[in-house]
Amino acid sequence: MNIEYNPIFLKFMVCCWCLVILLGGILAQITKNESNIVVKVGAVIDVSSNGTVGKIGLSCINMSLSDFYLSHSHYKTRIQLILRDSHKDVVSAAAHALDLIKNEKVQAIMGPITTIETNFVIQLGDKAHVPIVTFSATSPSLASLQSSYFFQISQNDSTQVKAITSIIQAFGWKQVVPIYVDNSFGEGLIPYLTSVLQQAYIQVPYLSAISLSANDDAITQELYKIMTTIPARVFIVHMSPSLGSKLFTLAKKIGMMNQGYVWIVTDGMANLFNSLSFNVRESMEGVLGLRTYIPRTKKLDDFRVRWKRKFISDNPKLVDTNLNIFGIWAYDATIALAMAIEKVGIGNTKFDYNESKTSSNYYMPNFEKFGISQNGEKLSEALSNTRFNGLSGDFNVVGGKLQASIYEIINVIGDGEKRVGFWTPDKGLSRNLDTEGLIRSNNSIYSTSKNDLGLIMWPGDMNSIPKGWEIPTIGKKLRIGVPVKNGDNYTEFLHITRDHSTNSTLATGFCIDVFKAVVEVLPYALPYEFVPFAKSDGEMAGTYNDLITQLYYGNFDAVVGDVTIIANRSDYVDFTMPYTESGVTMVVLMKDNRKKNAWAFLKPLTWDLWVTTACSFVFIGFVVWVLEHRINKDFRGPTSHQIGTSLWFSFSTMVFAQRERVVSNLARFVVVVWVFVVLILVQSYTASLTSLLTVEQLRPAITDVNQLLKNKMNVGYLKGSFVYGILKEMNFQDFQLITYQSPKECNELFIKGSANGGIDAAFDEVPYVKHFLGIYSCSSSKYAMVEPRFKTGGFGYAFPKGSPLVADISRAILNVTQGGKMRTIENAWFKESRCLDSNTEISSNNSLGLESFWGLFLIAGIASLLALLIFVVTFLHQHKHIWLNNNPSNSIWRRIEVVFRMFDQRDLSSHTFKKTENINESSNNPYHHDDLGAVEVSPGTPYPPSPFSQTESNVSFYGDFSQNIDMDVMQITNPEVSPVNNCEINSQAT
Repeated sequence: MNIEYNPIFLKFMVCCWCLVILLGGILAQITKNESNIVVKVGAVIDVSSNGTVGKIGLSCINMSLSDFYLSHSHYKTRIQLILRDSHKDVVSAAAHALDLIKNEKVQAIMGPITTIETNFVIQLGDKAHVPIVTFSATSPSLASLQSSYFFQISQNDSTQVKAITSIIQAFGWKQVVPIYVDNSFGEGLIPYLTSVLQQAYIQVPYLSAISLSANDDAITQELYKIMTTIPARVFIVHMSPSLGSKLFTLAKKIGMMNQGYVWIVTDGMANLFNSLSFNVRESMEGVLGLRTYIPRTKKLDDFRVRWKRKFISDNPKLVDTNLNIFGIWAYDATIALAMAIEKVGIGNTKFDYNESKTSSNYYMPNFEKFGISQNGEKLSEALSNTRFNGLSGDFNVVGGKLQASIYEIINVIGDGEKRVGFWTPDKGLSRNLDTEGLIRSNNSIYSTSKNDLGLIMWPGDMNSIPKGWEIPTIGKKLRIGVPVKNGDNYTEFLHITRDHSTNSTLATGFCIDVFKAVVEVLPYALPYEFVPFAKSDGEMAGTYNDLITQLYYGNFDAVVGDVTIIANRSDYVDFTMPYTESGVTMVVLMKDNRKKNAWAFLKPLTWDLWVTTACSFVFIGFVVWVLEHRINKDFRGPTSHQIGTSLWFSFSTMVFAQRERVVSNLARFVVVVWVFVVLILVQSYTASLTSLLTVEQLRPAITDVNQLLKNKMNVGYLKGSFVYGILKEMNFQDFQLITYQSPKECNELFIKGSANGGIDAAFDEVPYVKHFLGIYSCSSSKYAMVEPRFKTGGFGYAFPKGSPLVADISRAILNVTQGGKMRTIENAWFKESRCLDSNTEISSNNSLGLESFWGLFLIAGIASLLALLIFVVTFLHQHKHIWLNNNPSNSIWRRIEVVFRMFDQRDLSSHTFKKTENINESSNNPYHHDDLGAVEVSPGTPYPPSPFSQTESNVSFYGDFSQNIDMDVMQITNPEVSPVNNCEINSQAT
C-alpha cells in the first residue's frame, strides 16, 4: 500500500515528539529537585554601591554554585545562599550573622569582607559551631582567636613579611618606616613585620599609623613629619586601596615620590591595583608591590570572559570593574564548602539545631540563646580535608588558613605595571618561574640578591638604586663633635681654633683631612659642621669616653677625631672601619752594647755549625791525604809531617792560601767542591758578623715588659688615654705610671729616666708612636718600637647605633686608604715614612745555624765519599792478586797488613814519579831517594845504600825492609816460596 508523503503531518509528529521530551525533562528535573537536600548557607557581604569587592565576591559565589552543580549533578546536596548586606558596619555584620544562625539556621557563613567585621562574627560561629569562611579578610590577627570553625580562604598577610624583607635585603637598605591604617587590619601585620625585619638587622625607627577616616590635612601633616625628622626613605605601605590612594596622591604633591624615595605596598593595595583610578596609578609611578601570584590557565581565562559578561549585565554601571584575587578566592571557597557539605550531608535527611543556652559568662543584648549546629564539627573537619585544583591553583587549607602561595613583585610604571620577579617561600627571590625557578629548584640556597630581579624604575624616573636614607630637612647639617687638644699635644692629628669674629670653628689635622677626603668620595652631598667638645674656657669638656657618651645621648650626630675603636665604646655607638694602623705598643730607648762583648766574632754561627765546619775541615784534609799520599811528594814524609800538611791544606782553603799542589783528579774534584762550600760559609759569616755588630749598636735597652715590672721602672702614657686601663691590667702600680701630653714632654721624661722621676718606657697607640719616632728617632735612632703589641681597632669615626652613614663612610675610607690620597695626607702632616724603620722587629739571635747550610755539607760529604770509594776500588783492583790467593797459611789480617804496606809506598807508576825513574834508569842506579832523603829501592834491588854513611846497620835495615815487603807479596801470591827459600835468598844477597 502506498503512503502519500504529507509534510504537515510530519511536522506535527516532530512537534509532538519534542513536546513529550520537554515535558519528560521537566518532570524528571522536578522529581530530581524534590530528592535533593537543601543546605542553607549565609553570606554576610557588603554589596552596597561602593563595595566592589563584595559585589565581585557575590558574583563569583553564584557562578561557582552554578558551575559546580552543573558538573556535579549527581550530588545529593544543594546550597541555598541567603544573602545579608553588611554595609561595612561591624554591628550590622554581627546582627546579620546572629539572625542567620538563630532564624535561618544556616550551616555556614561566607564573609564578611573586612577584618573588623570578621573578628566579631568568628566568635559567634565558634559559639554556635558554625564554620565562618572568609575570602577577603587577610589580617593575621584573626588567626589569634584560635577558632576551629574559622577558615581564612585568602592569603594571610603574615606570609608576605618575608618577601618584603627579602626585597629590602636585596638592595641593602638598613632602615624602613611602615605606614599602615590604624585599625585591626593594619595593626595585625606590624608585629610580624617588625619581628622579621629585626631578625634581618633592619631597623624600624618609626611606625606611622594613619586613621581610616583621616582627611588630607592629617595625612599631609604625617608625611611632612616623616620627611623632616626621619632619615629613612624606604616606606612599607599597608592599608586599604581607598586610604592608600589618598596617601600616594598627597605624597606626590609634597615631593615624596621624587628621586631617593622607595615605596613598597603590600597585597592590600597591590591585589586591587587595577581597580584604582588613573590619577592614583600615575602618582604611584616607581612603587614596588607584592601580590599573590595566580597561574594563568585556560580555565581561568574562560572564567574571566564569562564573569565579565555576567557582571556587566548585573551591574551595568560598573563597566570598568575587573576580576580580582578576592573573587577567585570566593569562587574556590564556595566549591570547597559545597564539597564538604556533600561529604557530610550524604545520608542525612535534614540539618537541625538543639536549642541550648550558651555559657553563663557570654552575654550580648537580645542574643541570650541560640542553637548549636550538630554537624558543625563534621563540616569543619571535612572542609579542612578538602583538596582540589581551583582557579587559584592547588586548593589546600592548613590550620584553617590557605597554604602559603607565591608572590609576584610588580613595578608601577606610568599608569600600568610590570612584573620584575617572584618570591617563593623556599627559594626567595627569582626573576621568573619558567626557567630560572626550575633551574634553581635543585638548589637549596635562599636568594636575597637584587640580581634575581628585573630592571626596576624607581620614583623620580630613576634607574639607579636609591640609597634608602637622607639627612632630614630639619637640622640639615650634621653636628660633628670633635675633641679639643691644647698646646702641642699631638696637634698634627687634630687641632681646633675658634674664630670669635665669625663665631665659627676651624678644625685641621690629619684626622680632619682624612674625613674631608672621605666625604668627597661619597656619591652624595653630606653637609656638616664641626662642634668642639669644649668648655667655655676652651679646655676639653671631658675624656674621649665622655665625648662618645654625648653622641650616645644624641647631642652629636657623629664624632670625628683620633678616637680609638675599642669594645666598651662600640657598645654605645657604631664605628666605621679604621683609617689608621691599629694597636698599642711600647717605645723604649736604644743602647750600644758593642764594647761589652769581646766574643762577638763567634756569634755569627751557632755552636753546631762551628763544630760541623771544624769536623768538615778535618775530614776533607783526611780525604785529600788519602788521595794524594801515594803520588804526591807534598803529602809524604814522617807521620807528624803528613798530619800537619793535611790539616794545613784543609784549613788554608778557608782563606784560599793553600800552597800544596793537588795532582790527583779525584782530589781536585773534592777540593773544587769544598772550596765552593768554604766560599759560601766565609761570605755568610762576614755578612752575619757585619749585621750582628750593627744590631748590637741599636739594641733596645728594654725588650720585655716583665723587666719593667720586676725592676719597678716607670712607664709613661698619654694623659686621658684608655692605655691607662691596659697598664693596670698588666699589674703596673700607680706610682710607676707617669702621664705626658706631647711628644716633647715624652722625650724629656725619657732623658730623665726612672731614677730622676722620668720613664724608661712609654705605651701608646701605634699612630702616636710612629709620629714620635718620626720626630726623635729618624736620624739618630734614639728610640725603638718593640713588642708586645696590644690589639685595638685603630682610629675610626663614630656614629649613632644603626646610622646608615656607617656603611657608606666605611666604603669611602677604603677608597681613600687604598689610593694615593692617604699618602699625600700623611706626607702633609708627618715626616716621611722612610724614617720610621725603627718599628722593625729586633731579634736577639741573628746567628746562622746548621739548618741553613746542611745541604752544602751534604754535597761536600757525598763528593768526598765518592772520591774515596773510587780510589779504594781502583787500589784494590790493582792489587787483587793479594786478595784472590787461596793459600790457607795467609790469614786475612796478614793480607790487610800487606795492603796497608803497599798503600804506604809511593806509586812509581804514577806520572809524577816518571821523571825520577828515568833519571835512575839512565845512571843504572837501582837506588833512589824519596822526597825527604830516605832511600827507596826499585823492585829486585837487594838493599839500598844509606843516605848518610855506608854502614852495615843501614844496609841491613833498608835491605830487610824492602825485601820483607817483596817476600810477603811473593809468599801470598806464590805458595811455593817458603820461609827457608827466603832465608837462602837473603843469605845469598848478603
